Order: sequence, then C-alpha cells, then structure tokens
Amino acid sequence: MATRPGPLTEWPWQRMGNFKYLVMAPVVVHGAYRVMNKGWGDIDLAYSLILPSLALRMIHNQIWIGLSRYQTARSKHRIVDRGIEFDQVDRERGWDDQIVFNGLLFYVGYLAMPSVRRFPLWRTDGAVATALLHAGPVEFLYYWFHRALHHHFLYSRYHSHHHASIVTEPITSVIHPFGEHIVYFTLFAIPMLSTVYMGNGSALVFVLYIVYIDFMNNMGHCNFELAPKWMFQVFPPLKYLMYTPSFHSPHHTQFRTNYSLFMPFYDYIYSTMDKASDELYESSLKGTEETPDLVHLTHMTNLQSAYHLRVGFASIASKPSDNSEWYMWTLWPLAWLSMVVAWIYGSSAFVVERIKLKKMKMQTWVVPRYNFQYGLTWDRESINDLIEKAILDADVRGVKVLSLGLLNQAKQLNGNGELFGQKCPKLGVRIVDGSGLATGVVLKSIPSDAKQVFLHTGTSKVARAIAMALCGRGIQVIMNRKKEYDVLKSQMPEDGASYLKCSSNDITKIWLVEKIDDKEQRMAPRGTVFIPISQFPLKKVRKDCTYLSTPAMKIPDTMQNIHSCENWLPRRVMSAWHIAGILHVLEGWSVHECGDDMMDPEKAWSAAIRHGFVPLTKA
Repeated sequence: MATRPGPLTEWPWQRMGNFKYLVMAPVVVHGAYRVMNKGWGDIDLAYSLILPSLALRMIHNQIWIGLSRYQTARSKHRIVDRGIEFDQVDRERGWDDQIVFNGLLFYVGYLAMPSVRRFPLWRTDGAVATALLHAGPVEFLYYWFHRALHHHFLYSRYHSHHHASIVTEPITSVIHPFGEHIVYFTLFAIPMLSTVYMGNGSALVFVLYIVYIDFMNNMGHCNFELAPKWMFQVFPPLKYLMYTPSFHSPHHTQFRTNYSLFMPFYDYIYSTMDKASDELYESSLKGTEETPDLVHLTHMTNLQSAYHLRVGFASIASKPSDNSEWYMWTLWPLAWLSMVVAWIYGSSAFVVERIKLKKMKMQTWVVPRYNFQYGLTWDRESINDLIEKAILDADVRGVKVLSLGLLNQAKQLNGNGELFGQKCPKLGVRIVDGSGLATGVVLKSIPSDAKQVFLHTGTSKVARAIAMALCGRGIQVIMNRKKEYDVLKSQMPEDGASYLKCSSNDITKIWLVEKIDDKEQRMAPRGTVFIPISQFPLKKVRKDCTYLSTPAMKIPDTMQNIHSCENWLPRRVMSAWHIAGILHVLEGWSVHECGDDMMDPEKAWSAAIRHGFVPLTKA
C-alpha cells in the first residue's frame, strides 16, 4: 500500500481473493452462448484470442518468476546484494490483477468496436505503425507521467507502493495501485486504437505487442544482468532503444533517475540518466564469485512441493506447504510431468535459495527426488550418488559445512550420512545430520515437571539419544514394542536402564513419536501432547490432543532474504537439522556429525540460543 493511499488505490476485486477470476465470467458465458446458438463458426479470431492470451501472459510471467529466482540464488551477476522479505511477497501477490483488468478492457473494446471482429491475423503495416507509435507517443508520455509520479503528492499516494520493493523481481514491474494501471493501459492503448482507426490493425500484432510489454517489464526488473554485451557492440544505438536490469535498478535505489519505460533515450535527452548506469552494467556482467559457508541439502517431498520451492510460485512458497491453495489440484498433471522429467534428467542438486546471517552466506540445494523415491530400494544407489555428487561439489567450492535435510540422512539410505565419510575420508567440508540439536529441541519441549513419557518410535539415532537423556534425568521412558525395547535397553547406560520400561498398560499424556497411524493415535488418552521427533509432521487426527511442531526454532531477525517457508513450518521458522549446520559454521566446529557421532544436545541448544534462535515452545 502507498504511504498515503489516494483514490483508486485498491483494485475493485481486491476483497475477492482468488475468486477475482470470476469477473471474467461474462467473456466465458458470452462465448458459450454464441457457440450453443450459432456454432464455433460464429467465434471470430479476435474474440477467440482474449482468454488464451491471458493464460499465455500468466504462464509467461510465471516462467520469469521461476527463472529469476533461480538465477538470483545461484548467479554471480546480482545487481543489488540485498534480500527479499515476506512483506514484499505479500505486496506483490496480486501481480495478475493487471492481466485480469486488461482482459476485461479487451472484451469491452471488442464489444464497442465492430471493426475488431474483422481483424486479420497479421498486417505488416500495422506492426510498423505499432512500433513507431510506441517509440514516440507512448515512451514520451510515459516518461513525463513517470516523472510526475515522483512528485511528493503523487508519490506518497500512489507510486511509493511500487518503490517499496528496493530489490526487484520480474513481477515487481506490475505492482502498482489500480489508478496507475488505468493510466498505463491508456498509454499502451494508443498504438492499438490507432491501428484500429487506421484500418491496419491485426490480432497477432495486438498479442505480440502485449507480449513485448510483458517481456520488457519482466526482464528490466530482474535483479541480475542478462543482456549480453555483444548486442550493444554489434548495434551501438541499441543502448538508447532498450533498457537492461542494471539501467532500471538505480531507479529503485536512487529514485530520481532513469525514468524511461523501455527506451532510455528520453533520459539522455532530458539529462535524467544515472551516470553510474554504464558502470553498473559492466560490474554486473562481470559479477562476483561467492562461496557459501553452508549448504543445506534437502529434497522435494510430495508432488506439489515443486511449486512450494522458492523457484515455484512465490505466494505459495511464502506459506507452509500444508496450506496449499485449492487450485493446486488443477496442476497435478504438470506436477506428475515435472516429477518424471526430474527423475529422468535430474542429474545433480540445484540451488533454490541463498540466505545471509551477518557475514555468513548460506545456500539451499535440492536433490531432484521425492519422498516416495527414497523408499524405493532399487533407487537408493542413484540417490546416494546424487548426494555424494553434491557433497563433492561443495567440497571443491570450499564450502565449510553441508547439512543433510529430510531423508538425505536416512539410516536405511546411508547410515545418517556415515557412508559419505567412509567413501571420502579426506573431505574438507563437514557433513552434519543435525541430530544433536534436534535432540536438544525435543528435550526442551518436554514439560519440566514430566515424570514419564511414552516413546512410540523405533530406535533411530535421535530417539535413542532422547531416551538416554530422559532416563539419565530420572524420567521414566515407556515403550510398548518388545523388540525395539530390547535393542534400546542393550544400549542404555546402567545408571539409566532402570527408567526404561516396556509396558502396554501405563498411560501417559506425553507421546514422543516418529511415525504413527490414525488407529494408534486414537489409543492416546484425552489431552495427550504429541511431540514429533522426526523431520516430518504428524497427521492431526485428534481435536482433543495437542500437536507440537517438528523440531524447529525461530530464526534471528538479522537473517536476511527469508521469503519462503521451509516445507510445513511457519514463516521465519527453520528446522533443527538446518540450524545445526549454521551452528557448525558459527561455532567453528570442525567435526562431522554423521553416523553414530552426535553433538552434545545441551551444547548445541546453548549455541542456538546464544546466536539468537528462539524456541517455539517452553518446557
């Protein structure tokens, strides 16, 4: 929202949420009526392109969003080295409002101008006229309107909303109050209406002109330089006819320069060209190599998780993954296709995010595999190969620590990461499975006055450490599976063994669980507190019980570039396994934490608190 919102700030359908697409219902109903009464032959070319062109624009913009975020995470050509936060994602959530608005106006124009219904597919003279009218009146009028928007009166009421985004993304280009978009559409309508009245308009020219506007808008608001230098060397005047991201970026940092739309020559004419633009272009192309201190290696979970990555849908990634939108079900075919492509062609982990904590640099890499694939015995070797390749790549790049997230450290897969330490004994990068901090977080979430807990789990590394710690404190740990009890009993120190009990009759209201089905949950007494000890959340079956989060903590306010949720966790909450890798770097711990080796839970917990991580629950 602008600092002092003026009239026509809000979009007419702002309170409709995702139901705003219903405003396009008249277009659909009108088309259906015509087809039912006169057949498909009654649908002319111009009308038939209205809805498909809107879908094309949304796909076009979404591709830019994904590519831009991927490049920003991995590229060395970033222009502004700052992060994006949740407030920007929320502010830019309605990037498709202008597409819906344009669609309605195109429909109204179609009804109001009968000549449009006789449009041919293509007119070369109309294309030339459109290009000239854009370079002339549109660019000229936009320049002066843009300068007017930077007057304090209009800026505070309208344009400050757009400039709230210092670090721009492609969709930042269309984040303006409704009133501004009315003017922008009026300007862009000049070439289209002119060709209609001149009689040389054509359907394809209209579509291509809108595609050009979207392309230039998206490209110019990327936070990395992608226009190659050879283009300007081959045709030097191009620098006056096409802006680049490094030309527009100073406008979001300096505010009083580089006002032009897509063609910078008006800034040259009126002396508003930022003198540092050329230097910024050169330095952005050259870039700065960056080696992260930490790599967190995770993977995709269910099929929809591909959309939840930062490089997927920005608004969806900004919410916990278990709060998916209803329309995600319509994307299931695409989700299946992406899974198959990743399975066949995914030969290495890819970067999805970069985070900063003071001077510490972090990246998240994703193994192109899903939960169910980790359960396939015959696919384990290939998955371990992908993990090993990521570890070796991080080692070559000089990464200090690589933390294994989710199933990348499964005992059945690679023995909690021990396999890689054995295969690569001379690794410089430290491998961390995060079990020490995860154990510490679980222990701290158990009420301090607890006398007994029920351990409904196997003998995993974290489960074993929790049981030993609790028994060592004199807290009774109850298990109901004899086989797992016997295994754990044999590993229990003598001074705590008496506190481990196997029983099916004892009732306690604190359940430590890894995996539990619906039937077993219903066996718990009313008021039970379910505490997950694995990285995966529990299915909430009981309304009369309390379900705690998977082991996680709130991150410090100083951690930057956090604008997506880590899987099912809330905003600005990070899993204990991820945080453990961060602590290894911050504390300078030089040991691996994998296999049977584990950091002392109390030491890991104290380090987390000292560095500003905050517990989700109080014991």
